This record gives sequence, C-alpha cells and structure tokens, in this order.
Amino acid sequence: MINPQVKLRVPATNVDHAQGPDDAPLVLVEYGDYECAYCGQAYAIVKQVQEALGDDLRFVFRNFPLAQAHPHAMNAARAAEAAALQRKFWEMHDMLYENQDALDDRALLTYANLLELDVDRFTRDVASQRIDDRIVADFEGGARSGVNGTPTFFVNGFRFEGNWLEGELLETLTAVSEEISR
Repeated sequence: MINPQVKLRVPATNVDHAQGPDDAPLVLVEYGDYECAYCGQAYAIVKQVQEALGDDLRFVFRNFPLAQAHPHAMNAARAAEAAALQRKFWEMHDMLYENQDALDDRALLTYANLLELDVDRFTRDVASQRIDDRIVADFEGGARSGVNGTPTFFVNGFRFEGNWLEGELLETLTAVSEEISR
C-alpha cells in the first residue's frame, strides 16, 4: 500500500547508489541501517523483488543509521561509502547485510580485504568528513521525508506502508507497474 500523502522529499538521482536501469518505470528507494535486523530481512526480500521485476526496477539505497539503537550502524555505513569510492558499494552493502552479526571495526577491515579494496585508502576514507557528510545528507533527506525507522521504502516517490515481510512490496510494485503501462 502506498501513502500518497507522504512524498520522498529528495528524489532519486544519479548521485544515489542504485541498481537497475536509469529509465526503469519503477523506482524503489530504501532507507536502511546495516545493523537493523528488520533491514537484514528486507535485504533478502529486495533481492527477490529485483529478480522478479528485472529491468523494470531501479533500486536505490540510502543510509539511515540508527546509531543510538545500533552501535555499529554508523561505521558500517561509513564502510559502505568508503567502498563506494573504490566502486564496490554494492559488494560491501551485500557483505554487511550478509554478516550483520559481525560489524565491528576488525570485521569491516576483513570485508575490505575480501573485496580487494585498497585498505589504506579505505581506512582514510572511513574516517573522512566527506563520508560523514554523505551519510548525514542521506539521513536528513530521510528525516525530511518522514522516515523515523528502518527499513522505510518509497515507491515512485511515495511512501510504502504495507507489510513488506508478507509479499506486499512486490504486489504493490507490480500493481504500480500495471497502472503505469495502461
């Protein structure tokens, strides 16, 4: 179910981390936290949705670390953004969600090594203001859009308020796709 009253205040652009064609008719934006157990469940569901919809879907991920509840969330987001600077955002994104039980600093360095990143650069980037600014921009954009928990999804610019655990996300995206193609 989409709430037409709640709009995404910062539209998806080519600056976002995105998978899928730029001109896909469906754009799914997720505000997520790498340490959030619900986001870990949503990760698998988003993968299924991407597989089901193929090139009809553009998936955008934005950081929304709930640092007070999840002590490793901010550093995990920093690791993903540092990997992005070496063109490995999605590989790190997947690594973090697939290893949610190990997000301490040592684990993040292990993941950087496994992804064959320049670890010295990765370490510098993780500590950089540039990375923090990117995460804060994602977070503030989410807050302006009414995000107050994770995961939060937007479908074509409007907040999804259904039960993503029960298949409603794919059903909603399919319904929106059918509506667009009419």
